[in-house]
Amino acid sequence: MHETTESHPNYLMIFFCLCGLTLASVVLDLFSSPSWKITIGSLVMLVAAAKASLVMLFFMHLKFERNWKYALLMPTVILSMGLILAFLPDIAMHYYPLDVPQVTETIGQNAH
Repeated sequence: MHETTESHPNYLMIFFCLCGLTLASVVLDLFSSPSWKITIGSLVMLVAAAKASLVMLFFMHLKFERNWKYALLMPTVILSMGLILAFLPDIAMHYYPLDVPQVTETIGQNAH
C-alpha cells in the first residue's frame, strides 16, 4: 500500500476568515463619511471579492480542479466585458437636459 498525502483545507479556518471579512465590511460601512464614500465603497467591494474568491476556491472546490475551469469561465468574462462596453455610451451620454425648467423656476421663487 502506498500513502497519499492530500492536503484538505481547514473549513473552520475559512469560515472564520469569511466572518472576519464580513465584520470588516460592516465596520467599513458603519464608519463611512460622505467625503470617503467612493473609497469606502471600493474597499467594501474588494472585501466582497475576497469573500467570493474564498467561497469559490474552497467550498466550490475550484482550487483543486485542473485548468479546464479557465476555459469554462472565459466566455463568461468576454460576455460580461462586452456588456459593460455596450452600456458605456448610455452611461456617458445624457438624453435629457441638465437644466430642468421646473427646478430653476422653483429655485427662483424660493429666492424671493
